[in-house]
Amino acid sequence: MSIWFDQYDLESINALSKGTLLEHLAIRITEIGDDFLRARMPVDQRTIQAEGLLHGGATVALAESLGSVAGAMCIDLKRKICVGVEVNANHLRSIRSGFVEGIAKPLHLGKRTQVWEIDILNPEGKRIAVSRITMAILDRE
Repeated sequence: MSIWFDQYDLESINALSKGTLLEHLAIRITEIGDDFLRARMPVDQRTIQAEGLLHGGATVALAESLGSVAGAMCIDLKRKICVGVEVNANHLRSIRSGFVEGIAKPLHLGKRTQVWEIDILNPEGKRIAVSRITMAILDRE
């Protein structure tokens, strides 16, 4: 059984990133599962730090973006909005090139809050970071 409020497809979800941080960092949603959302981000000149490693801020940007998109997909966007109120990340290993993949899964989907856990994986499927984001569900004004 799907957790999503409506039917979504990759093309329409990715079209929403035009002109945003997701577009700038080349973050693409790659899979919509029944209870998860998957995205991919390159490790390149846009996302590395001075030592040539994936920047922790880019990792958190991937995690927060993925959790935010997933959270919004779970609510009636005509009546509600979903905003982040807290995000954290633990960086476990480094990566210098290629891409990373994020997988967001809900820990809690309530009427007023959501909590999402996002695993960030290297191409070999090893966890390089784990993040958690708390979302507030607010009435649309």
